[in-house]
Amino acid sequence: MANERELAEGARAWPFEEARRVVKRLGGKTPEKGYALFETGYGPSGLPHIGTFGEVARTTMVRQAFQRLSDIPTKLFCFSDDMDGLRKVPDNIPNKEMVAEHLGKPLTRIPDPFGTHESFGHHNNARLRGFLDAFGFDYDFQSSTELYTAGRFDSALLQVLRHYDKVKNVVLPTLGPERRETYSPFLPICTKTGRVLQVPVLETDPESGTIVYQDEDGSRVETPVTGGRCKLQWKADWAMRWYALDVDYEMSGKDLIDSVKLGGQICRILGARPPEGFTYELFLDEEAKKISKSKGNGLSAEEWLTYGPQESLSLFMFQKPRAAKRLYFDVIPRAVDDYLSHLQSYNGQDEKRLENPVWHIHGGQPPLPGTKLSFAMLLNLASVCNTEDPAVLWGFISRYAPEASPESDAFLDHLVGFALRYYKDFVKPSKRYRAPDDKERKALADLAGRLRALPAEADGEADGETIQAEVYAVGKEHGFENLRDWFKALYEILLGQDQGPRMGSFMALYGLQESLALIDQALEGQSLTGS
Repeated sequence: MANERELAEGARAWPFEEARRVVKRLGGKTPEKGYALFETGYGPSGLPHIGTFGEVARTTMVRQAFQRLSDIPTKLFCFSDDMDGLRKVPDNIPNKEMVAEHLGKPLTRIPDPFGTHESFGHHNNARLRGFLDAFGFDYDFQSSTELYTAGRFDSALLQVLRHYDKVKNVVLPTLGPERRETYSPFLPICTKTGRVLQVPVLETDPESGTIVYQDEDGSRVETPVTGGRCKLQWKADWAMRWYALDVDYEMSGKDLIDSVKLGGQICRILGARPPEGFTYELFLDEEAKKISKSKGNGLSAEEWLTYGPQESLSLFMFQKPRAAKRLYFDVIPRAVDDYLSHLQSYNGQDEKRLENPVWHIHGGQPPLPGTKLSFAMLLNLASVCNTEDPAVLWGFISRYAPEASPESDAFLDHLVGFALRYYKDFVKPSKRYRAPDDKERKALADLAGRLRALPAEADGEADGETIQAEVYAVGKEHGFENLRDWFKALYEILLGQDQGPRMGSFMALYGLQESLALIDQALEGQSLTGS
């Protein structure tokens, strides 16, 4: 097997393309800080959502690729902007009235509406860490509040103060006329109200490290910019963070393209090179609208994991990151089966194995594939059995693949559970059977006769191809010019849905006699809803 470093140097998968840019940036030398720094950012004004997970997952994939290309140590910072002032009350939280009383304060100074943590910011940070930990990510959590108040950003804030006018002039052209009148990169934290103030800065003194601002009551107040007494407007804050932490790589969504350019300008003013970056497309909800952490639309990680394994979610994040994709329940079955397909093909690959998504999903160590059963097949088995009982499905599976059991193939057992839940919540409510027309009735009768004529051993796994050949031949011989119409008719008549599995494989799994019974019921005009 080829050397992994050699394969990595030529791998065309997008994480390797990104990682090579970081390798080139560092020139093969370990930075003074001692590691290559990958960063992701999180705005905790709403509950953590799946887009945040996607950014961490994708950045982790680039980090893993970098580790195969270089011996330089790495770190991943997951940074929470929890010192931002809350501008509006999120839609999907309890105790909205209580939170509304604290608008304008840093998130870490607002009481937790859920009543479980010391602040709203701490609550949402805990939620973020919780689901990142559940996926086994290796990261260092960083709190804006902690770094500001501990003085970690002090030298960088003083550097911003030294270049106050230059930084301000970069941002001003992006603002409206009214905002330009009062804009300052520095936002003082009011000692009386605790709010993050957007007020005019009247004087700056780089030597003493202070600013003088006009308070909301019209008074002049002098304050240091260090020690957590001020924070930066977020665009300047992002650039300052790149400078202060010496970030080497950070990706961001398409909606932040202009902010990335602006941040790069500010970072250079401060005397540093901005990090390498990657722009990904945004996720869309069921109605093709951008998902929002404050609205809570789209799909959460927890919801995905109700119906599909975490590997399928990671694959969804890996695939086409520069393409806008609907992120809703109906994408889960396809993602699961795509994952299973890639896993099946991995062990037969050598030169191209680093191109396989499962290499990136599992950090270079994918598990061995289990029983060859697709998620779609399990869904259709649950559908035709009209069951929510795993034992029923396993009865068919064990006959189809005697070597498989819940104990020997835990992953398949999990898939059975996912399929049953998905069937109950999404397939069963929309099942609609129809009767065959005259043409379809003749074709079904012909198919039944052909299946009965098959040798007895056709009721086994190896004969899925044989059964499929008969299904295909019947469609051709009965004038279905587009065979998709024939297969769709089978799905609608036998399964009560407009999409379905490869019929030969499904009938082999369900059983030839059971499949014949389905056809007979359809020909006799009996309802299949209780099958």
